[in-house]
Amino acid sequence: MTEPRRYRTLISDSALWNGFRVRPGDVVISTPAKSGTTWMQMLCALLIFDTPDLDRPLTEISPWLDTTTHNVTDVHAQLEAQRHRRFIKTHTPLDGLPHHPEVTYVGVGRDPRDVMVSFENATANLSAEARARIEGPPPADPLERFYRWADAEFALHSTTRGVTLANIVHHQRTFWDRRDAPNVALFHYQDLKADLPGELGRLAAALSIDHTPERITELAKAATFDSMRRRADELAPGVDAGLWRDNQGFFRTGSSGQWRAVLDERATEHYDRRVGELATPDLVAWLHPN
Repeated sequence: MTEPRRYRTLISDSALWNGFRVRPGDVVISTPAKSGTTWMQMLCALLIFDTPDLDRPLTEISPWLDTTTHNVTDVHAQLEAQRHRRFIKTHTPLDGLPHHPEVTYVGVGRDPRDVMVSFENATANLSAEARARIEGPPPADPLERFYRWADAEFALHSTTRGVTLANIVHHQRTFWDRRDAPNVALFHYQDLKADLPGELGRLAAALSIDHTPERITELAKAATFDSMRRRADELAPGVDAGLWRDNQGFFRTGSSGQWRAVLDERATEHYDRRVGELATPDLVAWLHPN
């Protein structure tokens, strides 16, 4: 078995998975930031608990295991104490995670251009304390920020603001290449938007959770964008650490295609060439359904 790669960013280190004791049935949700992570965590919570009512914030029920902003010993102990089926958040690609056949690995894809815009919106909503912990201000010109994001090379150790296009595509490729494995389940943000009950049913099948179609439809109502935005104080990540100026602002719009207001024709053509260098045609087509 190949040793997992080690990924490090300003606020995460995949080596923090070392020593974590998995259980059969564990679910690992692995996505690039701003690709539907919290949405997938909520969908797992709905299926596992069979209720939209949570007894504590979602970020406590489903912690980000390999973040360096929390004490890893405490996170491991928190998960060890859980008696329900565990579902764990990470932004580490699949090739950086320890592989266990009894664990289900869930990925979510999203148009990288929307990921870029969503990340910028999230950065603008950071609290003053959180902003002080990240690197200096980015270029004021959004197109200059785009070209930096698009042209950066893939890196295992990243000290840059946000996740670059190369790293997003690499993360998605680690799932795309193993999408047919029995313990890997891959979803797309756009499919979740188009048919949330249907995708929730597909997730239930991947996790071997038996709910009637009627119950799936009922549970899905609690995971619509508007429903989750109304419950931002319970569901947004980092609420326990005062991460956001406005918790509801984390769920800003949830829409696709926002990148069209940022990229001009030249930038769009540049993106098309660049993403074509980074991914195979079938992965490019899947990432960009519209």
